[in-house]
Amino acid sequence: MTSYQDMPWLSQLNEAQRAPVHPHPSTLHAFKEAVRRVPDRTALAYFDGRLSYAETDALSDGIAAYLCDRGFRHGDRAAIMLQNTPHFVLALFGVWKAGGVVVPVNPMYKSGEMTHVLSDAEVTAVICADRTWDGFLRETAAAAPSVRIALTACERDLQTRDDARVLRGERLGPREGADDLLATARAHEGRDPAGVPELTADDIALISYTSGTSGTPKGATNTHGNISYNAERQRTGLGLPDGATYFALAPLFHITGMVCELASCITGGGTLALAYRFEAGVVLDAFLEHRPAFTVGPSTAYMALMAHPDATRDHFSSFATICSGGAPLPPALVEKFRAEFGPYIRNGYGLTECTAPCASVPPQLEAPVDKVSGTLAVGVPGPDTIVRIIDDQGRDVPFGEQGEIAVRGPQVVPGYWRRPDATAEAIPDGELRTGDIGFMDADGWLYVVDRKKDMINASGFKVWPREVEDVLYSHPAVREAAVVGVPDDYRGESVKAYVSLRSGEAPDPAELAAYCKERLAAYKYPREVEVLPELPKTTSGKILRRELRNRG
Repeated sequence: MTSYQDMPWLSQLNEAQRAPVHPHPSTLHAFKEAVRRVPDRTALAYFDGRLSYAETDALSDGIAAYLCDRGFRHGDRAAIMLQNTPHFVLALFGVWKAGGVVVPVNPMYKSGEMTHVLSDAEVTAVICADRTWDGFLRETAAAAPSVRIALTACERDLQTRDDARVLRGERLGPREGADDLLATARAHEGRDPAGVPELTADDIALISYTSGTSGTPKGATNTHGNISYNAERQRTGLGLPDGATYFALAPLFHITGMVCELASCITGGGTLALAYRFEAGVVLDAFLEHRPAFTVGPSTAYMALMAHPDATRDHFSSFATICSGGAPLPPALVEKFRAEFGPYIRNGYGLTECTAPCASVPPQLEAPVDKVSGTLAVGVPGPDTIVRIIDDQGRDVPFGEQGEIAVRGPQVVPGYWRRPDATAEAIPDGELRTGDIGFMDADGWLYVVDRKKDMINASGFKVWPREVEDVLYSHPAVREAAVVGVPDDYRGESVKAYVSLRSGEAPDPAELAAYCKERLAAYKYPREVEVLPELPKTTSGKILRRELRNRG
């Protein structure tokens, strides 16, 4: 068992980074404190639009007042299905001010996925894009008995740009069966809803649905205390100045974006820069316009930025810290990015169930690479957090040995929404069993090997896809890589690799297989390599191995 206080490098951190974390009771509390301190400071920057803390406060008050007028009560659930626009933040604070629980939903969900969320969470209010409402959600919401309030928004609001790279829809205006979010907020602007109980750290802030890779998606109940702890831990750990600009590279509906970008930014009274959704050229332009000090995103986003023909060192010159999370970070990518653009990408590790990070790389340090496996460390546990590597019986394994990663700390959710059996299995006695395989070295650095379910069994030998992928990423022609097991009559399973290539590169697949064979044990190298234009990903940037596995 290793805790933060055991770390041999602790003396290298400054006093603020070593100190225990003392979070606000909630991010809403931190937001109200920022409104009091810096009312005129820009809270949200969206293309050429700006909202100050005072304006954001008044508009979110309007949404809260509207919800309360419509009978929305403390503890009711509101689904927010929006991209990275100011509406998302206004809706989030509006729901919390009304005493509600936010259910963040991936905008790429379809009717069947949304039906499950609306039913499972018994959602009262739906907040979505106008085109989504017209496309399918009006009918889906109408079929859900609990839904009785709907608000719609348009990505063209609150700015004047006409960037067709991402802003592709026309403004549709008020929709049948729904009210316009921005018009509603302005109509009720500045009305502080009365009679709403004060939020506490133990109140549920989010019901965050997992991806459902191992069954029906479950709702992790992230409390206000979970979020506020990790937001404050990130703010003090990074050492960013008060009022720093954060760029929302990760989507806000994902726990990484929600906590590491939005909540951490607000906790420090900063400016959150938004650009609707990820498009490499738009993001690079936004970096030059907003000059952010911090961002966090999946490794695949950095691959796309590196591959963009317009990318230069100046695009990244304002950053004090760039972090990666949500997808494996190959060591070769870290070095390529630093050589081309300057910043060192800091790794991190977390899950929805531990409200984003439970381990990260402190600013003064660089993550080591394991000499045997070539795996880049994801970081070290933070204050008040204990990470264990355990065997199948839940016993600690020695340093350097692989086992399941288990996490205990103030960021771990109390459970899954109305799923006591799943809670008891995944979070026994408050300790999260992550389902990830990893190991820890004697200095306390954590390494993630892979997901339990992704392990390939080739002739009785264990092959972890991450190890093969890291070798592929070291090839100069490879942009993205994913490795899966495929049926093999002789071996049971054999290793297959899917790759996308950097611009102008065209290696023969056999060459890539031979490259791996030179660097890996005979049972590990891919017997087949298939080149695709792009690898399938979630909207948070994680490569979908399961889709590739289904291709055969």
